Amino acid sequence: MRKAEITRKTGETEITVSIDLDGNGKANICTGIGFFDHMLTAFTVHSGFDMRVKAHGDLEVDAHHTVEDTGIVIGQAFKQAVGDMKGIVRYGSAYIPMDEALGFCSLDVSNRPFLVFDADFSDDRIGTFDTCLTEEFFRSFAFNAGITLHLKKEYGKNDHHIAEALFKATAHALGDAVIVKSNKILSTKGVL
Repeated sequence: MRKAEITRKTGETEITVSIDLDGNGKANICTGIGFFDHMLTAFTVHSGFDMRVKAHGDLEVDAHHTVEDTGIVIGQAFKQAVGDMKGIVRYGSAYIPMDEALGFCSLDVSNRPFLVFDADFSDDRIGTFDTCLTEEFFRSFAFNAGITLHLKKEYGKNDHHIAEALFKATAHALGDAVIVKSNKILSTKGVL
């Protein structure tokens, strides 16, 4: 059973995340940031994980703390749920088109966190979501999940489509990476 639930409380946010890597894409997301909820719902549906996110943050300041801390907690929950990574495929890649935009993700569930983020946006905001927080979310997620994560906007003009392509590409790549295909750890070192 590859499930986890984590709660993190700071002076800026209180976030609870539960995740089931063997779910069916059921999402229950509430962060108080409409576009971010939309992205996390798409991430959940397209990964095939079940995920519940309840976040309360200092949105009167801005969305930065809520988005970054949500990435931290989702990453921690993912890492706990995947456990010792025994038998998983480990790698995943996906291209996702969203109308005129094309997003790419390649990742390694390796316990070696890293982020390469190669995507620019033309506007500062999508609704009440600061577009620069897209990279912040993926950084905090990757470093807390122990994932090497490469994201690239191949092309696109509509910021909503660009961000959504990146979230969905990550979801598909991650869903593929955690498929169990053997009873050994896929590493010449024998551990990840």
